[in-house]
Amino acid sequence: MYCTFFGFRERPFTITPNPRFLFMSDMHREAFAHLLYAVESRAGFVKITGEVGTGKTTLLRTFLNRLDGDGHRTALIFNPCLSSLELLRSINREFGIACESESRVDLLQALNAFLLEQKMAGRSVVLVMDEAQNLAPEVLEQIRLISNLETETDKLIQIVLSGQPELLGVLAKDELRQLNQRITVRCHLLPMDFESMGRYIEHRMELAGRFRAAEFSTAALKRIYRYSGGVPRLVNVVCDRALLIGFTEETRIISGAIAAQAISEVAGRTPYGRVSGFLSRLARYLPR
Repeated sequence: MYCTFFGFRERPFTITPNPRFLFMSDMHREAFAHLLYAVESRAGFVKITGEVGTGKTTLLRTFLNRLDGDGHRTALIFNPCLSSLELLRSINREFGIACESESRVDLLQALNAFLLEQKMAGRSVVLVMDEAQNLAPEVLEQIRLISNLETETDKLIQIVLSGQPELLGVLAKDELRQLNQRITVRCHLLPMDFESMGRYIEHRMELAGRFRAAEFSTAALKRIYRYSGGVPRLVNVVCDRALLIGFTEETRIISGAIAAQAISEVAGRTPYGRVSGFLSRLARYLPR
């Protein structure tokens, strides 16, 4: 609704994990380099952790998009509520392997044949497991067994486990020590610092179609940082609401007061009367 007013082609602060909007902070750049290194060196297991909203899924989608189709085959599994058998079937389905057997042995044999075929063709195979903190121990153990598919010199599949910090506790369990010991590359994503957050906001507005289409004052940035702690998802939610308020007030300057109002509204702290006033102003722009 506010895109025309600010000159955007699209909303700059949506919370969907769009790889095109990835902001490569130093932290994300380092994690991305670790991912590429792991694949090229056939490191086996990679673990990426980070708090909710720090950009793990966006980073992973960018990474998968970066891998060319000629040299790599990839699969992304993001359903944590799978049994070990369902996991095998999902992996095979994602790789286009025609095997719907109910036997783990048959499914593993089909996957192994596929991996050997890809190695002969000079391709690397990458499996990404998102939201891995919610996987049951027996499913994680099945993932470890998949990693046993190897030749005398190389791992046939590179596996990335991505999840919230709770994944660290899951992997620390005694029954999963074999899996934990096989993780050779470990990354942890932290929230942005204040300076990075400011560059992040400008980066997203530029990609949406107009550099500095709105000016976030220093006071606004400080309020947004205090509320969000530098977590990208929270920054997006507040900035989106702040732009909407700026639109209704017909200003391109996002002041500290506008940022405070946006934070109050997204946090559910705004009294009903103020919300009604905001919606009544917004209603002026709706088609009749």
